[in-house]
Amino acid sequence: MKSYDHKKFDVYWQEKWLNNRIYETPKFPGLKKVYVLDMFPYPSGEGLHVGHPKGYIATDIYSRFKRMNGFDVLHPMGWDAFGLPAEQFAIKNKIHPKVAVQKNIENFEQQLFNIGLDYDWSREIDTTDPKFYKWTQWIFTKLYEKGLAFESNEPINWCPSCKTGLANEDLDGNRCERCGSVVEKKPLRQWVLKITDYADRMLADLDTLNWPEGVKIAQKNWIGRSEGAEFNFELIDGPVKSVRIFTTRADTLFGATFVAVSAELAQSWINSGFKMSEEIKKYIATTLEEQKKENDYSVIPEKTGIFTGIYAINPVNQEKIPVWIANYVIGGVGTGAIMAVPAYDDRDKDFATLYKLPIKEISLDKTVEEMISKFKGEKVVRYKIQDWVFARQRYWGEPFPVVRDEKGKVYMVDESELPVLLPEVESYEPTDNGESPLAAITDWVNVKGYITDKGTFKQSDDGKIFIRETNTMPQWAGSSWYYLRFADPHNDKALIDPALEKAWLPVDVYVGGDHATRHLIYARFWHKFLYDIGVVSTIEPFSRLEFLGFILAEDGRKMSKRWGNIINPDDVVKEYGADTLRVYEMFMAPFEQTAAWSTSSIKGSDKFLDRVYNLQKKISTESTVQTELHKTIKKVTEDIESFKFNTAISAMMILVNSMEAGSFTKEDYLLLLQILAPFAPHLTEQVWCELKNDKSVHIGSWPKFDEKKIVEKEVTITLQIGGKMRGTFIVPFQSADNILLEESKKTDGYKKYVGENEPKNVIIVPNRLINIVI
Repeated sequence: MKSYDHKKFDVYWQEKWLNNRIYETPKFPGLKKVYVLDMFPYPSGEGLHVGHPKGYIATDIYSRFKRMNGFDVLHPMGWDAFGLPAEQFAIKNKIHPKVAVQKNIENFEQQLFNIGLDYDWSREIDTTDPKFYKWTQWIFTKLYEKGLAFESNEPINWCPSCKTGLANEDLDGNRCERCGSVVEKKPLRQWVLKITDYADRMLADLDTLNWPEGVKIAQKNWIGRSEGAEFNFELIDGPVKSVRIFTTRADTLFGATFVAVSAELAQSWINSGFKMSEEIKKYIATTLEEQKKENDYSVIPEKTGIFTGIYAINPVNQEKIPVWIANYVIGGVGTGAIMAVPAYDDRDKDFATLYKLPIKEISLDKTVEEMISKFKGEKVVRYKIQDWVFARQRYWGEPFPVVRDEKGKVYMVDESELPVLLPEVESYEPTDNGESPLAAITDWVNVKGYITDKGTFKQSDDGKIFIRETNTMPQWAGSSWYYLRFADPHNDKALIDPALEKAWLPVDVYVGGDHATRHLIYARFWHKFLYDIGVVSTIEPFSRLEFLGFILAEDGRKMSKRWGNIINPDDVVKEYGADTLRVYEMFMAPFEQTAAWSTSSIKGSDKFLDRVYNLQKKISTESTVQTELHKTIKKVTEDIESFKFNTAISAMMILVNSMEAGSFTKEDYLLLLQILAPFAPHLTEQVWCELKNDKSVHIGSWPKFDEKKIVEKEVTITLQIGGKMRGTFIVPFQSADNILLEESKKTDGYKKYVGENEPKNVIIVPNRLINIVI
């Protein structure tokens, strides 16, 4: 039967920690500070499953560890509660999003509280709180003032199911990432942010960050910077005078044997009145339809094409080359047209071979610079990332602080009148015509006011009628700057006090998972803008990033209501206790790796903690575990700092084995409790107070290991003969090579397999092994 009663002590200590405010963060840190942050969650109606707390437990362990090492710790939690998921949940359950979000937040708070996390709840934030989104709106006005926010009526990605516009980053191939519907191109008035203005800086500053290399590569690929040149290829009897070609290989221009254009570009020619055959029209329609079915535009199952009947003139040699429509050229990528050089590009070669087009090899002795200069090319830099479509045609989002006069001229709402509040409504379902549900609320849309000397809008009953912006901001808006607000969450005069920003920022350790690449792009963009206008003093928001692997269900699939394989952490805590959940999730695999949940394996973590609890019955006046104890203190210290939680737990398990087999003092046991405390805070706090009757273990000092006690007096040497293990023997630590050889000769293995023969070679690894080559 289990000795430690988690049902009694978990809740007791959680309430006592809260009442005693032991995790409350000082307003200003002392000489040593650490800001540890989770990527804050969207509070879904389903609540947490056991995969969600993995990152939260990790930051909890790290923040407790740093606190015990004398750091002032900022470890907050908040809610990313605006956006499409919350609105769709509310529509499905026929309640207002505000009510749904509040209910979900309360559930999440309780679930996190049950795990014993050391958050400073006095700093809790919610992106749907007007006191918070006032500053989201303020940032938008500053972006507009600096020319980084503009209106566009260009065709954008439109999800017919979610009934809203989407940024390119919200797509999976050409499908809505959320619902899987094929998106359409729909011309809509929307706000766009010039994120491309910051692309080069975001690339360059990656080198300053302590981030996993894979995350840095993902950032670089997302931005997708390409240096090249554009050239005009004149068309003979074409729909336009010329097509503009972008290439990163201007040195191959002499090898171009045809021009390939996208189906989208060809369709635009038809739309503008250019006559093409029915066969070509059918091919264009078929190609566009097939591309809609693809999850990824970059994956083309089979190259196809059709000759347009049009010819282009290669600007470097005046050769007449055919213009083809090809399905491997994608509209919206580059200019939608390429020069095809089959001798130097595999895709072009495959296409040329299929349609028996020329493949021409050339001498590549002209530099790119010479080709650009001589043939009137233009050096350009292109990016895969596009300017950020920032408007959504939905209700549940931050209102834009924007009005228009009777002529449609745009004005920002004056800072003194922020926030622009989201109106209370009964009906908030999306429309089919591309308009936000807010457009129908005339009492809110039509607002009286005047334009100030600063050129901003202020309300006044005596003013004329202005029209409010009815689109709302995307769910990424609040999460692009929320980390700043935790340092100064109750400030109603500024986004953040400059002194507090300098004291707490940047975030020292940032932990998150699946949506990190996109979120990091947006947050880094906004942070650099805020740096440019003097709001922040650092060029990057997150110094160190730790990326966590998933916890899968026992069947090896992602946990989902669809599969019926969700495991609720509340159930695990109820049966085993919060500490067992914490230790198991950190022990099951390296932090960055994905692993499947195992109900049978969690029992091992539960037994380990019970063994730790029962060790108090074995306390002695003598110790045989000093070497193992101080090696473990050193190991756990290093492993927590490097997020190697599984090996830290493994080291403590080995130590507990040694303590059970040998003898140990009360002081030894207390040291074990201290290094286990970040992982199992409830059990260790209970035993600590029973034995020491002192202040909380969590605000005590982290133990220091004694280097002298780590040094082994004797070591076991493995004897290998011909690469095979033939025995072991014990010698003093750091024994000389000749001593090792002499001692090995005394073993039965040496006598049997070597005997009186002279070894051909002897290989020694100090303090570990000796290998006799015969």
